[in-house]
Amino acid sequence: MTTDTSTDTTVEIRGASVEDATAAAAKKLGVDPSDLEVKIVEKSAGLFGREEVTIAASVSPKPKRGRAKKEAPVEEEPAKKPAGRKAKEPAKAREPKAEPEPNEDSDGPEATQEIAQQYVAELEKILELADLDATVTISEVHGRYVNLDIDGQDASYLVGRKGEVLNALQYLMNVIGVHTFAGGVRVSLEADDYRKRRADVLTKLAEDIASEVLKRGEEAVLDALPAFERRIVHQALSEIEGVSTYSEGEEPDRRVVIAPAQ
Repeated sequence: MTTDTSTDTTVEIRGASVEDATAAAAKKLGVDPSDLEVKIVEKSAGLFGREEVTIAASVSPKPKRGRAKKEAPVEEEPAKKPAGRKAKEPAKAREPKAEPEPNEDSDGPEATQEIAQQYVAELEKILELADLDATVTISEVHGRYVNLDIDGQDASYLVGRKGEVLNALQYLMNVIGVHTFAGGVRVSLEADDYRKRRADVLTKLAEDIASEVLKRGEEAVLDALPAFERRIVHQALSEIEGVSTYSEGEEPDRRVVIAPAQ
């Protein structure tokens, strides 16, 4: 299916591929596809890679006649990562690479109650300077991680849009800790039950998309997520038969791919 806008010598047409749109443009202009100059205006794709392309096609000032047909010249845009695509052949498939859990044990220094209390003290200083009505408590000390809960009347202000404020505050606390008292021990912050609610949303989303992946036999690529949210997706789908997950890309644009199991 194609759509178009046009002048006498130039048309702008949308089709399922460059070839389809070029063929439609040639028919409308009454010329051979080899007589067209084609430029890609826009590419778009849905979750499972149903690509559509918009081209601008015009008749070449000096169409070549009496020669073998050549492919229409195309000015390609830099490739965009599709939001979804066909599953790779088994020989080319990559192994799933699950993200480590934010609070799992790993090589490195062990978190202690003393370090946890130091994190509490530093965070309370920041809340006091910000004149926020909130309290800090230790929810867990496990492996090399300290988990802190922020509660109180102003706790919701520390979440922000999509957790941006909470993530920034957590990053700041880890920078302070690593360079002053904590060494390799890291802190994870929770406020107003945001991370719990976010985990529930991500789990439901991952399960719904995994169901579609199983039906279609195609990979699906999620939006970019921070490491601890990617880990939620990996964990949510780890027990579902027929699908696998791995992460690709570089921070901060690293994404989870949900794929049919090979």
